[in-house]
Amino acid sequence: MNQLQGKELSASEMAERCRAMKAGGQQIVFTNGAFDILHVGHLTYLEFARQQGDVLIVGLNSDASIQRYKGKDRPINHCSDRVRMLLGLRSVDYVVVFEEDEPLELIEQLLPDVLVKGADWAHYVSGREVVEANGGRVVLAKMVEGRSTSSLIQAIR
Repeated sequence: MNQLQGKELSASEMAERCRAMKAGGQQIVFTNGAFDILHVGHLTYLEFARQQGDVLIVGLNSDASIQRYKGKDRPINHCSDRVRMLLGLRSVDYVVVFEEDEPLELIEQLLPDVLVKGADWAHYVSGREVVEANGGRVVLAKMVEGRSTSSLIQAIR
């Protein structure tokens, strides 16, 4: 039986682990998204994020939060499937599902050392102020041109 690389934890469990890992000198990296249909753009992005520190935590939008910003036809894949797919990647250590429209509250709980977001979000990075006020940094990842879930869905249709 194939075991998952990482773990899905609640926000409070993850916050506790973050404190312990930081006390042990590990650099915590956080990113977030829907990760609805995994593709090479996601893989490249997550590998880049993982290279920014010792541990990568992915904040995953719940199904309800995705529907609020992407519409009633999304997500394509249920949250539990998206969690499993992410945890199967070597680059992902932990996944925390959040219900809010953006991960600000989760970032406030975890206080990552590095916050990674795609360059397409350069205009607004939720949690930037919190991370930087606590001595952390924000890193923008280059996007893989022509690779997005929306374009993939459009091609399938």
